[in-house]
Amino acid sequence: MSEMGLRRLRRLGVLAAVPLLCTGCGERYFILNPAGPVANVEKNLIVLTFVLTGIVVIPVIALMAFIVTRYRDKPGNTAPYEPEWSESKTLEIIWWGIPILIIAILGTFTVRDTFRLVRPPVASGPPMTIQVTSLDWKWLFQYPGQNIATVNYVRIPAGRPVEFVLTSHAPMNSFWVPQLGGQEYTMPGMAMRLWLQADRPGTYFGSGANFTGRGFAHMRFNVIAMPSADFDRWTQQVKRTAPPLTTAGYKALEQQSVVGQLQYSSFPKGLFEQTIRTDGGMYMKQKMETATD
Repeated sequence: MSEMGLRRLRRLGVLAAVPLLCTGCGERYFILNPAGPVANVEKNLIVLTFVLTGIVVIPVIALMAFIVTRYRDKPGNTAPYEPEWSESKTLEIIWWGIPILIIAILGTFTVRDTFRLVRPPVASGPPMTIQVTSLDWKWLFQYPGQNIATVNYVRIPAGRPVEFVLTSHAPMNSFWVPQLGGQEYTMPGMAMRLWLQADRPGTYFGSGANFTGRGFAHMRFNVIAMPSADFDRWTQQVKRTAPPLTTAGYKALEQQSVVGQLQYSSFPKGLFEQTIRTDGGMYMKQKMETATD
């Protein structure tokens, strides 16, 4: 390839890289725009991983481009050809030492942050609990402290840590609010826990992140963070105006269907715990039946 052709190829490479390098610039890229302490810790870990990976990837790509350009077979190329070279202890130390150091740094920070995020984020307000059940194809949120429930949306007080206790009364799914934290699986017969917190009022996108059938695309919800006083007023309004969630109503929600946002002034006592026990028993029964087939 001529020198002119190489220059054109380099320009095309730069132009092709521009859209990739700018993909994280907009606010719609949720994981790069954290709105809470959990998501902020996870973003810092992502940035650290990107930087450490770049320490290896960028020099390797640059070296490959240099070697291909400098030592390619072409008329007039005066690059030395020395095939008798066998080893270099210095280079061996470099290309083994740097990856080992990178893995050690990344492993240390990953373990630290993993254990750090199983505890409530530091906040001024006391933590609250919200029980989450993934259904086909909807999300049920129960507030045991307030004795109300919602479907396909959840409201939380801003600046207060929230423990989401997650289960599933349908195929396994994954609960994800990108601006507030990473995802956690919802599994039948199990109660998984995820701490999240919103630093400021706002509406945050949430979604199921595990395919669960033809209605999976509708398993989206909003997390609405609001001042504590507004949250208390909202819970009282739901108690006054919304109907109760009955056992029959819950059985209707269990059916495969797509619904909008709903709210309930109360729900049957122990509903969440009963869902876990029932699904756990069904799961063990299915395992035993499968093993005997």
